Amino acid sequence: MDIIEAMRERRSVRSYKGLALTDYQRQMLTQAVEESWSPFGGRLTIRLKHFGLEAGCRPGTYGMIKGAGDFFLLGMGADEASALTAGFRFEQVVLRAWQLGLGTCWIAATFRGSDFARGETWPDGEKLRIVCPVGVSAAPTTLERITRFTLGSRKRKPFGELFHEGDFGHPLSPDSRFGEALEMVRLAPSSTNSQPWRALVCGDSVHFYYKPKSEASLVDCGIAMCHFLETERFRGRYGSFVRDDAAPEAPSGCRYLMTYKAE
Repeated sequence: MDIIEAMRERRSVRSYKGLALTDYQRQMLTQAVEESWSPFGGRLTIRLKHFGLEAGCRPGTYGMIKGAGDFFLLGMGADEASALTAGFRFEQVVLRAWQLGLGTCWIAATFRGSDFARGETWPDGEKLRIVCPVGVSAAPTTLERITRFTLGSRKRKPFGELFHEGDFGHPLSPDSRFGEALEMVRLAPSSTNSQPWRALVCGDSVHFYYKPKSEASLVDCGIAMCHFLETERFRGRYGSFVRDDAAPEAPSGCRYLMTYKAE
Protein backbone atom coordinates (compact mmCIF):
# COMPACT_ATOMS: atom_id res chain seq x y z
CA MET A 1 0.00 0.00 0.00
CA ASP A 2 1.50 3.36 -1.01
CA ILE A 3 0.99 6.59 0.94
CA ILE A 4 -1.81 7.83 -1.34
CA GLU A 5 -3.77 4.62 -0.79
CA ALA A 6 -3.18 4.91 2.95
CA MET A 7 -4.53 8.48 3.02
CA ARG A 8 -7.57 7.50 0.97
CA GLU A 9 -8.41 4.37 2.96
CA ARG A 10 -7.49 5.27 6.55
CA ARG A 11 -10.35 5.58 9.02
CA SER A 12 -10.60 6.03 12.77
CA VAL A 13 -10.82 2.69 14.58
CA ARG A 14 -12.49 2.46 18.00
CA SER A 15 -12.85 -1.33 18.31
CA TYR A 16 -9.82 -3.66 18.52
CA LYS A 17 -9.27 -7.40 18.77
CA GLY A 18 -7.35 -7.21 22.05
CA LEU A 19 -4.08 -8.43 20.49
CA ALA A 20 -0.81 -6.99 21.74
CA LEU A 21 1.52 -5.54 19.12
CA THR A 22 4.12 -7.97 17.80
CA ASP A 23 7.80 -7.18 18.22
CA TYR A 24 7.99 -6.37 14.51
CA GLN A 25 5.00 -4.01 14.64
CA ARG A 26 6.40 -2.25 17.70
CA GLN A 27 9.79 -1.91 15.99
CA MET A 28 8.24 -0.44 12.84
CA LEU A 29 6.09 2.00 14.79
CA THR A 30 9.02 3.10 16.95
CA GLN A 31 11.04 3.65 13.77
CA ALA A 32 8.18 5.70 12.31
CA VAL A 33 8.19 7.92 15.40
CA GLU A 34 11.96 8.39 15.20
CA GLU A 35 11.82 9.24 11.48
CA SER A 36 8.84 11.62 11.74
CA TRP A 37 9.65 15.31 11.34
CA SER A 38 8.03 18.72 11.12
CA PRO A 39 8.94 22.08 9.57
CA PHE A 40 6.95 24.01 12.19
CA GLY A 41 9.10 23.75 15.33
CA GLY A 42 7.38 23.63 18.71
CA ARG A 43 7.65 20.96 21.40
CA LEU A 44 6.42 17.38 21.00
CA THR A 45 7.27 14.02 22.57
CA ILE A 46 5.70 10.79 21.23
CA ARG A 47 5.75 7.60 23.29
CA LEU A 48 4.36 4.12 22.60
CA LYS A 49 3.17 2.39 25.77
CA HIS A 50 1.69 -1.06 26.41
CA PHE A 51 -0.97 -1.14 29.13
CA GLY A 52 -2.37 -4.62 28.58
CA LEU A 53 -6.00 -5.65 28.92
CA GLU A 54 -5.82 -7.56 32.19
CA ALA A 55 -7.54 -6.19 35.28
CA GLY A 56 -5.64 -3.32 36.86
CA CYS A 57 -3.62 -2.51 33.74
CA ARG A 58 -6.25 -1.31 31.30
CA PRO A 59 -6.50 2.49 31.21
CA GLY A 60 -9.88 4.09 31.56
CA THR A 61 -11.45 4.22 28.13
CA TYR A 62 -12.14 7.53 26.45
CA GLY A 63 -15.08 7.69 24.08
CA MET A 64 -15.81 4.19 22.84
CA ILE A 65 -12.36 2.63 22.58
CA LYS A 66 -12.68 -1.12 23.12
CA GLY A 67 -10.06 -3.89 23.16
CA ALA A 68 -6.94 -1.72 22.86
CA GLY A 69 -3.91 -2.37 25.07
CA ASP A 70 -1.28 -0.31 23.22
CA PHE A 71 -1.45 3.48 23.07
CA PHE A 72 0.62 6.35 21.76
CA LEU A 73 0.97 9.22 24.23
CA LEU A 74 1.69 12.73 22.92
CA GLY A 75 3.20 15.36 25.20
CA MET A 76 2.88 18.81 23.61
CA GLY A 77 3.60 22.45 24.17
CA ALA A 78 0.64 24.84 24.34
CA ASP A 79 1.66 27.06 21.42
CA GLU A 80 0.60 27.13 17.75
CA ALA A 81 3.84 25.61 16.48
CA SER A 82 3.53 22.62 18.84
CA ALA A 83 -0.06 21.97 17.75
CA LEU A 84 0.86 22.05 14.06
CA THR A 85 3.87 19.81 14.68
CA ALA A 86 1.77 17.31 16.65
CA GLY A 87 -0.62 16.93 13.75
CA PHE A 88 2.08 16.94 11.08
CA ARG A 89 4.47 14.49 12.76
CA PHE A 90 2.03 12.07 14.32
CA GLU A 91 -0.05 11.70 11.15
CA GLN A 92 3.09 10.26 9.54
CA VAL A 93 3.04 7.59 12.26
CA VAL A 94 -0.72 7.01 11.85
CA LEU A 95 -0.34 6.46 8.12
CA ARG A 96 2.56 4.06 8.67
CA ALA A 97 0.42 2.13 11.15
CA TRP A 98 -2.33 1.82 8.53
CA GLN A 99 0.21 0.53 5.99
CA LEU A 100 1.14 -2.12 8.59
CA GLY A 101 -2.51 -3.19 8.88
CA LEU A 102 -3.09 -1.42 12.21
CA GLY A 103 -5.89 0.92 13.20
CA THR A 104 -5.65 4.11 15.26
CA CYS A 105 -7.90 6.85 16.62
CA TRP A 106 -6.81 10.35 17.70
CA ILE A 107 -8.19 11.30 21.14
CA ALA A 108 -7.67 14.83 22.46
CA ALA A 109 -8.83 15.36 26.04
CA THR A 110 -7.73 16.21 29.57
CA PHE A 111 -5.85 13.22 30.97
CA ARG A 112 -4.82 14.54 34.39
CA GLY A 113 -5.19 11.79 36.98
CA SER A 114 -5.89 9.13 34.34
CA ASP A 115 -4.04 5.84 33.90
CA PHE A 116 -2.52 7.37 30.77
CA ALA A 117 -0.80 10.07 32.83
CA ARG A 118 0.22 7.90 35.76
CA GLY A 119 4.00 7.44 36.00
CA GLU A 120 4.68 9.71 33.03
CA THR A 121 6.78 12.86 33.21
CA TRP A 122 7.22 15.23 30.29
CA PRO A 123 9.87 17.75 29.28
CA ASP A 124 9.38 21.32 30.51
CA GLY A 125 6.57 23.07 28.68
CA GLU A 126 4.92 19.84 27.55
CA LYS A 127 1.73 18.21 28.78
CA LEU A 128 -0.11 15.03 27.82
CA ARG A 129 -2.77 16.28 25.42
CA ILE A 130 -3.41 13.42 22.97
CA VAL A 131 -3.57 9.64 23.24
CA CYS A 132 -4.11 7.20 20.40
CA PRO A 133 -4.86 3.47 20.57
CA VAL A 134 -3.08 1.28 18.01
CA GLY A 135 -3.78 -2.33 17.16
CA VAL A 136 -5.59 -4.83 14.97
CA SER A 137 -9.07 -3.62 14.10
CA ALA A 138 -12.19 -5.50 15.12
CA ALA A 139 -15.60 -5.18 13.53
CA PRO A 140 -17.13 -1.84 14.58
CA THR A 141 -19.82 -2.03 17.25
CA THR A 142 -23.33 -0.75 16.64
CA LEU A 143 -22.59 2.23 18.87
CA GLU A 144 -19.45 3.01 16.84
CA ARG A 145 -21.44 2.92 13.60
CA ILE A 146 -24.00 5.29 15.09
CA THR A 147 -21.25 7.63 16.26
CA ARG A 148 -19.59 7.68 12.83
CA PHE A 149 -22.95 8.47 11.25
CA THR A 150 -23.68 11.21 13.80
CA LEU A 151 -20.27 12.84 13.30
CA GLY A 152 -20.58 12.55 9.52
CA SER A 153 -17.18 10.85 9.40
CA ARG A 154 -17.68 9.69 5.83
CA LYS A 155 -18.82 13.09 4.60
CA ARG A 156 -16.50 15.81 3.41
CA LYS A 157 -17.11 19.35 2.21
CA PRO A 158 -16.99 19.79 -1.59
CA PHE A 159 -13.54 20.47 -3.05
CA GLY A 160 -14.55 23.88 -4.43
CA GLU A 161 -15.86 25.02 -1.07
CA LEU A 162 -12.50 24.50 0.61
CA PHE A 163 -9.97 25.47 -2.07
CA HIS A 164 -9.79 28.51 -4.34
CA GLU A 165 -7.54 29.99 -7.01
CA GLY A 166 -6.47 33.62 -7.41
CA ASP A 167 -9.02 34.89 -4.91
CA PHE A 168 -11.73 33.45 -2.70
CA GLY A 169 -14.39 34.08 -5.32
CA HIS A 170 -13.05 31.43 -7.70
CA PRO A 171 -13.18 27.73 -6.72
CA LEU A 172 -10.09 25.72 -7.61
CA SER A 173 -10.43 22.97 -10.21
CA PRO A 174 -9.56 19.47 -8.93
CA ASP A 175 -7.49 19.11 -12.12
CA SER A 176 -5.14 21.94 -11.16
CA ARG A 177 -1.42 21.52 -10.43
CA PHE A 178 -2.13 21.12 -6.70
CA GLY A 179 -5.44 19.30 -7.13
CA GLU A 180 -4.35 15.85 -5.93
CA ALA A 181 -2.46 17.15 -2.91
CA LEU A 182 -5.42 19.29 -1.85
CA GLU A 183 -7.80 16.37 -2.35
CA MET A 184 -5.68 14.48 0.20
CA VAL A 185 -6.10 17.51 2.49
CA ARG A 186 -9.86 17.26 1.99
CA LEU A 187 -9.77 13.60 3.05
CA ALA A 188 -7.70 14.27 6.19
CA PRO A 189 -9.29 13.44 9.56
CA SER A 190 -10.34 16.27 11.87
CA SER A 191 -12.05 16.66 15.22
CA THR A 192 -15.82 16.03 14.77
CA ASN A 193 -15.09 16.13 11.02
CA SER A 194 -14.90 19.94 11.26
CA GLN A 195 -12.47 20.37 8.32
CA PRO A 196 -11.19 23.76 9.51
CA TRP A 197 -8.64 24.20 6.69
CA ARG A 198 -8.93 26.43 3.62
CA ALA A 199 -6.41 27.06 0.83
CA LEU A 200 -5.84 29.67 -1.87
CA VAL A 201 -3.63 28.79 -4.86
CA CYS A 202 -1.71 31.68 -6.40
CA GLY A 203 0.70 30.48 -9.07
CA ASP A 204 3.31 28.26 -7.43
CA SER A 205 2.18 29.15 -3.92
CA VAL A 206 -0.57 27.61 -1.79
CA HIS A 207 -1.71 29.81 1.10
CA PHE A 208 -3.30 27.88 3.98
CA TYR A 209 -5.91 29.35 6.31
CA TYR A 210 -8.15 27.89 8.98
CA LYS A 211 -11.40 28.48 10.82
CA PRO A 212 -10.80 28.16 14.58
CA LYS A 213 -13.50 25.73 15.71
CA SER A 214 -11.95 24.04 18.75
CA GLU A 215 -8.64 23.59 20.58
CA ALA A 216 -7.94 20.76 18.13
CA SER A 217 -8.23 22.92 14.99
CA LEU A 218 -4.49 23.62 14.70
CA VAL A 219 -3.65 19.94 15.24
CA ASP A 220 -6.17 19.15 12.48
CA CYS A 221 -4.41 21.61 10.17
CA GLY A 222 -1.07 19.96 10.91
CA ILE A 223 -2.58 16.63 9.85
CA ALA A 224 -3.93 18.19 6.66
CA MET A 225 -0.62 19.79 5.73
CA CYS A 226 1.11 16.46 6.32
CA HIS A 227 -1.24 14.93 3.74
CA PHE A 228 -0.43 17.78 1.35
CA LEU A 229 3.35 17.45 1.62
CA GLU A 230 3.33 13.64 1.58
CA THR A 231 1.41 13.76 -1.71
CA GLU A 232 3.75 16.32 -3.24
CA ARG A 233 6.82 14.29 -2.32
CA PHE A 234 5.29 11.00 -3.45
CA ARG A 235 4.82 12.61 -6.89
CA GLY A 236 8.44 13.80 -6.92
CA ARG A 237 7.60 17.48 -6.31
CA TYR A 238 9.24 19.58 -3.62
CA GLY A 239 8.73 22.86 -1.81
CA SER A 240 8.64 24.33 1.67
CA PHE A 241 6.27 25.91 4.19
CA VAL A 242 6.97 29.55 5.10
CA ARG A 243 5.20 32.50 6.70
CA ASP A 244 4.39 34.91 3.87
CA ASP A 245 3.76 38.49 5.00
CA ALA A 246 2.32 39.22 1.55
CA ALA A 247 -0.26 36.42 1.69
CA PRO A 248 -3.78 37.52 0.67
CA GLU A 249 -6.02 38.59 3.51
CA ALA A 250 -7.88 35.75 5.20
CA PRO A 251 -11.56 35.37 4.37
CA SER A 252 -14.16 36.22 7.00
CA GLY A 253 -13.91 34.00 10.07
CA CYS A 254 -10.53 32.57 9.04
CA ARG A 255 -6.93 33.13 10.05
CA TYR A 256 -3.82 32.90 7.91
CA LEU A 257 -1.63 29.93 8.81
CA MET A 258 1.24 29.13 6.40
CA THR A 259 2.24 29.20 2.74
CA TYR A 260 3.65 26.33 0.69
CA LYS A 261 6.03 27.52 -2.01
CA ALA A 262 6.81 24.99 -4.72
CA GLU A 263 10.36 24.73 -6.02
